[in-house]
Amino acid sequence: MNVSVNQQLLHLGSLLQLEQRARQTHGRELGFLIVNETAGVIPYQQAVLWLADAASGSRIVLSGVAEPEAGAPYRVWIERLAQVIACGDRATTLHVIDRQSLPAAIVEASDEWFPRHALWCPLLHPDGRLLGALILGRADLWTSGDHQLLDFLAGQYGQCLALDGMRRHRLLRWPRRSRRLAISVLAAILVAGALALPIRQSVIAPAEVISIDPAAVRAPFDGVVGAVYVAPNAFVHAGERLVSLDPRQLQTQHDVAVKALEMARAEYTITSQQAMNDFQAKAKLSLLAGKVEQRAAELAYSKGLLERADITAPIDGVAVFGNAAEWIGKPVTLGERIMQVASPTRTELEVEVPAADAITFDAGSEVLFFSNVSPDVPARGVLTYASYASAPTPDGIMAYTFRARFEGETTERLGVKGSAKIYGASQPLGLWLFRRPVAVLRQWLAL
Repeated sequence: MNVSVNQQLLHLGSLLQLEQRARQTHGRELGFLIVNETAGVIPYQQAVLWLADAASGSRIVLSGVAEPEAGAPYRVWIERLAQVIACGDRATTLHVIDRQSLPAAIVEASDEWFPRHALWCPLLHPDGRLLGALILGRADLWTSGDHQLLDFLAGQYGQCLALDGMRRHRLLRWPRRSRRLAISVLAAILVAGALALPIRQSVIAPAEVISIDPAAVRAPFDGVVGAVYVAPNAFVHAGERLVSLDPRQLQTQHDVAVKALEMARAEYTITSQQAMNDFQAKAKLSLLAGKVEQRAAELAYSKGLLERADITAPIDGVAVFGNAAEWIGKPVTLGERIMQVASPTRTELEVEVPAADAITFDAGSEVLFFSNVSPDVPARGVLTYASYASAPTPDGIMAYTFRARFEGETTERLGVKGSAKIYGASQPLGLWLFRRPVAVLRQWLAL
């Protein structure tokens, strides 16, 4: 007796738990629960949930199957069976399916597709409308107790299906064509709204930390670099010797100029002595005096070149140039830049923006610099200069030059390279996405 009571209590607990879960489940999960979890209360071998939907047609949920294949023979047979019973007099009452009352085509295939004892459990709306049916099949006969439990469960399932239908948006109840049209219109509105969202213009380009006012160290005359006395990026003081040109040719020219001056002076002295008695010699004195002045000027010029062979630093700062060994023995021309002397504290950012990516930026625009040394700690700056024309870069790319001033104190060393991101005014997202295609289209159409 106690065993029977315990079994009844267990069945009752399972029934209440299933009812509670059904009330908390929605959509496709509710159909899956009905065909699979009901077996915890009433044993069966096969279950089918048939749902009548006036808008989109009937829907089938099978036990043990995630999604029944459309057009499968078994599904077609189930839909025909459900339609026949739903159109009959006993569509809204729970009953064992009588094979004798079914069409011959359905009866012939019943042994192949479904267990022998099948039960029709109608799922009704609170107003009495037929929402669908739970079709159960097993090899054993259905008892009166099974009928009572399933009658109770069918009522609960019907209420859950009705509530689930009320939770859906009214749009889902529209005809399929109208629903697709409404979804398409809504999607178009959302896309148009997203494309109209304002975003800040920005561009990313290579950048380098440069000096604000560097002093160029240039070759004072044509010659050959003889020695470099400082290392790259070394700090130098004003007047410190940096580079010297090879003085051997200059020394030879200076020695020749000295000898030429001595000869001119000797000739002038001899002629001046002869001029005391010879009028012709006296007439040559002015010509020889000019020659002496010319030789003296040549000597002074060669001496000046020899003194300028040692190039000194014009200001205090850092010597910015490449490998020193590459300069030794290299011929240079007048005015050719050998290096720069720049202040390590007076720096700014130079950004080379390719012409294909260039957009309009106003002075004062925000700039972020991500150095190759520490890209995780960007330095902030403010745009101060933008070139009006593009020029070729060392890589052969036409680019616009932008310069930015760092905000506050910066730890970025002179010559450090990286990437800079320049922010501009806001524009619609669509214009930002299609800026390049529109530019190409304008070129193609010559607009």
